[in-house]
Amino acid sequence: MEENFKPMTAESVGEILREAGAQVMVRSGRSENYSAPREFSFEVKAIFENGMGLHVVARQFNYRDPWEAEGRVNDLVDVMLLRDGALTPLPKGYPYFQGIDEECGLDEEMLREVVECVHKVNPKLYLLQEMTGDL
Repeated sequence: MEENFKPMTAESVGEILREAGAQVMVRSGRSENYSAPREFSFEVKAIFENGMGLHVVARQFNYRDPWEAEGRVNDLVDVMLLRDGALTPLPKGYPYFQGIDEECGLDEEMLREVVECVHKVNPKLYLLQEMTGDL
């Protein structure tokens, strides 16, 4: 049994982003009713002071055995990176979003790393790397 297992919720993801100084919007999708039309459990959008944004989506519930956790949980999320409202990779030199605009299957620890990384990005790096041809 995993002692530190902690499922993610829309509220817990929103709190991680708020702690990093982001403005956050949270929306639950799929309800406890299986006939709910949305394909995701929840989504959280955040914008940081540097203008970078994250769109976090928990697409579906994972089912856990009773000895691990109760019922349906989300322990993995997908994260899309936004700059000026459009999907974007990060400039070279970062551990995430290198040549891609979405990181999939992140657990809470990895999500915290992504949030820490994105909220510290200096957007002027995009201009610099565009000028040098690196982006």
